[in-house]
Amino acid sequence: MAHTPSELIVLIAGPTASGKSAAALRLADALDGEIVNADAMQVYRDLRTLTARPDEAEEAQAPHHLYGVLDGAERCSAGRWARLAARVIDEIRGRGRVPIVVGGTGLYFKALTEGLSPMPDVPEDIRGQGNRLFDAVGAAAFRQAVLSRDPGMAHLEENDRQRLIRAWEVHEATGTPLSAWQGQPREAVVSGEFRPAVLQPPRDALYARCDQRLEQMLQRDALNEVRALLARKLDPSLPVMKSLGVPEFAAHLAGELPLDEALALAQQNTRRFAKRQMTWFRGQEPGWPVFETADDLVEDLLSASS
Repeated sequence: MAHTPSELIVLIAGPTASGKSAAALRLADALDGEIVNADAMQVYRDLRTLTARPDEAEEAQAPHHLYGVLDGAERCSAGRWARLAARVIDEIRGRGRVPIVVGGTGLYFKALTEGLSPMPDVPEDIRGQGNRLFDAVGAAAFRQAVLSRDPGMAHLEENDRQRLIRAWEVHEATGTPLSAWQGQPREAVVSGEFRPAVLQPPRDALYARCDQRLEQMLQRDALNEVRALLARKLDPSLPVMKSLGVPEFAAHLAGELPLDEALALAQQNTRRFAKRQMTWFRGQEPGWPVFETADDLVEDLLSASS
């Protein structure tokens, strides 16, 4: 089915190190497109190397949006990202060009394609209370406190700090359980013809890419990025502080791990993260076509968009 540029929104999802960014550049060139980031870590301006943000040469090949637009001291929810992305997508289409949304954060794609439940803003002072209470009572007790207010959050595990705190905050701020807010009809953030694809190389090849990419990051300035981030003394619960590689290399900089062990641990955790991403897209977006190579993905999207 052919689409007009004014309605087409290309979506390229997949695990880390799968080659999504290169595929997006090829499509941007072929479709007169502009690239929109859908990676939860690449929205932050810290850690350009460690989060594998496009470099200056890649950014010169096509317009890029929502890369490095937030400070690491901020938190970016799926809802906040979706509203930012919707605005950018409308601007791109207003120029007669094709938005190409690329990244590995499944919840971002879900928010964009399925819309958002109406959700209140949480005052900053309450957000601080949630973090302090979690640290004071521990994960197990905090989870029980959340469930006593909102049994609908029973699917959250103790280690899901961010979502547990979010559930506590929303109830504290509004008196209404988060599950009740989530049960309300979703509101669309953008309209158009979505053309999705998942890039998922064979597992062994993907894992090898994950390992190699971290080695290359170390050869550049990844360690200095982590050092600079730690010097800011940010709240350790912030998303940027949990970015792949940060805890491991921070342990090395603190003298707790030799560099080779920190690298091996970061590689292991990155492989595990890639596996979770593959599982998520397979379970949450089963209708999205999956391609093992960028060539096949690009060819399919071009043929469907012509």
